[in-house]
Amino acid sequence: MLTSSTPAYLPGFGGHVATEAVPGALPKGRNSPQKPAFGLYTEQLSGTAFTMPRHENRRSWLYRLRPTADHRPFTAYAGAPRLKCEAGADPLAPNRLRWDPIAEPAAGTDFIDSLTTAVFNRAPADLEGVAVHLYAANQERLDRVFTSADGELLFLPQQGRIELLTELGRVEIAPGQIALVPRGVRFKVALPDGSARGYLTENYGTPFRLPDLGPIGANGLANPRDFETPVAWFEDRDEPTELIQKYGGRLWTTRLDHSPLDVVAWHGNLAPCRYDLSHFNAIGTVSFDHPDPSIFTVLTSPSSVAGRANVDFVIFPPRWMVAEDTFRPPWFHRNVMSECMGLLTGEYDAKADGFRPGGLSLHNMMSGHGPDVESWRKASEAELKPVKIDGTMAFMVESCWPFEVTAEAIGRAQPDYDAAWADFPKARLP
Repeated sequence: MLTSSTPAYLPGFGGHVATEAVPGALPKGRNSPQKPAFGLYTEQLSGTAFTMPRHENRRSWLYRLRPTADHRPFTAYAGAPRLKCEAGADPLAPNRLRWDPIAEPAAGTDFIDSLTTAVFNRAPADLEGVAVHLYAANQERLDRVFTSADGELLFLPQQGRIELLTELGRVEIAPGQIALVPRGVRFKVALPDGSARGYLTENYGTPFRLPDLGPIGANGLANPRDFETPVAWFEDRDEPTELIQKYGGRLWTTRLDHSPLDVVAWHGNLAPCRYDLSHFNAIGTVSFDHPDPSIFTVLTSPSSVAGRANVDFVIFPPRWMVAEDTFRPPWFHRNVMSECMGLLTGEYDAKADGFRPGGLSLHNMMSGHGPDVESWRKASEAELKPVKIDGTMAFMVESCWPFEVTAEAIGRAQPDYDAAWADFPKARLP
């Protein structure tokens, strides 16, 4: 079900927005007037510590029908049985792992109960690390609202559109687009196409930002103007609503007698946004070799060590390959960073078979990986003329922390992934 009107957006990433769904609802000249218009309640939503430097401070002021403090105690939620950031019983071996797409959900499965954790690192309480979940839903539950106190949420649809009806506006995304929902923002998920599946990255650490461009200069990669922030929208609905909150790695539930999506106006720089991946301005070589894959970074969450990311969100989009005397797919490598990859559409140029849209792979730190035998042979023998890699979109969630794998995911892993690197011929010395 879609709501009656089309969502509206304002351009820009991380800028200060002022928006109101009812004229006169947004106060002028102060954040917290004694008597807000229409008897609204003032609430600040902070995404960073108050004392962060101004250029890193994220917060918004909300003006709503009821304060969010108005709820009964939370109790443990019994659903979403596969949303568990808990490692298997045995230590994880340093093996490469790969998964097929998750199975089709049972009839009547909504977004929340479909959530399936695949890989994760750190604990939410560390305020560092990341988890990668999958979703596959075929039923709307618009009487249920979800929020994560553990981290901000990056949505990557793989099949079917979703509409995120959030406290700060409505965000609709289709495959090929992403949406970012800040930590703590409440929302519910509508399914315009009746069903949807995709990936959900949960960043426990520093909020995502655009990466610095260094020698690239002022423009390129993901440009700020292409991100879209929704305008104010709200529900005035006095009907029973279940609020489900992720906190401490687990889900908790409480009942409200109204919709908590009741922010009539807001201003600030902490808000959901969306981005069309086709707008990514890919940078690459025009001579020989090819640069590190960091040139494909869309968003980054820094760690406490300069230059080492808590999380990088990287894509491998359609692009021209023109390098001379160069092995063009990703080279064989071992990396101090740990890499979790997904495929949204098409084929990935370093894997000829076994990596399907909706699937996932994991190469933890210092695990040797690269193209499989068939991809290596094809690239080694290819005529090096300009070639357009097209009809594909892969992504990587890269972290300085090694990933753990849930017991459920270990049980679903492809048993023969190591065979992708079997039977390479030995090099011939003179």
